[in-house]
Amino acid sequence: MPSLQDLRRRVRAVKNMRQITKAMKMVAAARLRRAQERVTAARPYTLKMMQILRDAGNRSVEYRDPLLSGHEREQPTGRIVLAVITADKGLCGGFNTNLIKAAQDYLRSHPELTIELVLIGRKGVDFFRRRPVTIRREHLGITGTGKIRVEDAVEIAQALLADYLAEESPIDGVFLLYNEFKSALSQRPVVEQLLPIRHLAGTEGVSGEGETAESLVDYLYEQPASVIFSELLPKLIENQVYHALLESVASELGARMTAMESASKNANEVIDRLTLNMNRVRQAKITREIIEVVSGAEAL
Repeated sequence: MPSLQDLRRRVRAVKNMRQITKAMKMVAAARLRRAQERVTAARPYTLKMMQILRDAGNRSVEYRDPLLSGHEREQPTGRIVLAVITADKGLCGGFNTNLIKAAQDYLRSHPELTIELVLIGRKGVDFFRRRPVTIRREHLGITGTGKIRVEDAVEIAQALLADYLAEESPIDGVFLLYNEFKSALSQRPVVEQLLPIRHLAGTEGVSGEGETAESLVDYLYEQPASVIFSELLPKLIENQVYHALLESVASELGARMTAMESASKNANEVIDRLTLNMNRVRQAKITREIIEVVSGAEAL
């Protein structure tokens, strides 16, 4: 049975750990609010851009662009790029584990494809470096600060565009895998097709705040479709990557806040159990000392 001194030392250690988890929960909660605000603020820009592109596409049905319709090849190459967005840090519950598991499920469910990974975040890099997969590129230090820079999203998006449009090693598509933020308690891994852009096809609207994104105004476009799409389609890809990074950061902070709250509760339970054992050991020590004193007095 542990001694009284050992139990006291363990109680102090668990209390120090509880203080750290409480502080991490408070920091994550403060950052989560700002991350949610950034996710919400980014949506109107995306909706308006998709509205303009869809309206311009409906007016130029004969226009063809590899970013929209895909590469015009006789036979697909069977090569795709999967960009996996994980965290740079741990202590966020099952956030990284669920993403890595979803990536492995995607690899197993498409054995007919040659999938190359673009890893964004240190946790994904540390895991897949030790696995027999093809890593095309790595991006570290993007999500670690909790604040996403537009420059980083643009750099990642332009690299993915260059991969897709390269003639030397052609690929058929680019996909994003990230955690979609639902609430602080719920994050859902989603696989989203980035290239070629499929969600502009058709006439269905993109709703936001109860309003449809379909054009209610008859716009007049001075530039031809080639100029409009050549300028806006890369911007749309950059915006999608930026939005996915924002969603991932908000999900990470929500998962960390929940995990640290659970850790603090577990620390309280451990402290209560250790305190009870410590009191029992102290009571047994006092009882033993009393018995020794009484036994000594009777012997005299």
